[in-house]
Amino acid sequence: MAKRSAPEVNAGSMADIAFLLLIFFLVTTTIETDRGISRKLPPIPVEDIVPPVIKQKNIFTVIVNRNNDLLVEDQLMDLKDLREAAVKFLDNGGGVGEEACDYCQGVRDPSSSDNPEKAIISLVNDRQTKYGTYISVQNELVGAYNFLRNREAQRLYGMDYSEMEKNFNDPNYNGNKEVLGKRVDEIQNMYPQKLSEAEPKSL
Repeated sequence: MAKRSAPEVNAGSMADIAFLLLIFFLVTTTIETDRGISRKLPPIPVEDIVPPVIKQKNIFTVIVNRNNDLLVEDQLMDLKDLREAAVKFLDNGGGVGEEACDYCQGVRDPSSSDNPEKAIISLVNDRQTKYGTYISVQNELVGAYNFLRNREAQRLYGMDYSEMEKNFNDPNYNGNKEVLGKRVDEIQNMYPQKLSEAEPKSL
């Protein structure tokens, strides 16, 4: 019996279909990008410059040990209370004369920070501190700055600082960026983020 020949399948268009599928997935796929912690690196030290004298009361010390315990100003503290403690320190306004702060709403304790421009938060971590704890502490400290900046932006301009900053960095923003930029700088100068991180130690 004669063998029946199988009909040929035209595979000429398979390459085109595969190419179209590849383009489709390349166009529609979204690639998530990780965001790091925004930090400004210090300038290269110059040997001739004498470092400024910083009063101890203007330094807010936060220590995280190897057990992920939080020691704030030599006192054990829960993470949930860190932001409020940092806000009280930054907003204390205990200075007098030229160091007075007329917009601070703190208790004006003379043994705490003089004004937000002088206030420094010092963070020290142990080498064995968990990364999650480190990030959580960072979030609380930065959150304290954001809280105060939002408060002043609402008082002066009727909108949150975070919204102002977002609009300023948005290339599609249609408002007056020059005015917005000055306002952002003004709020940043009122509460400058001075977060000092020492080299991790074995605590």
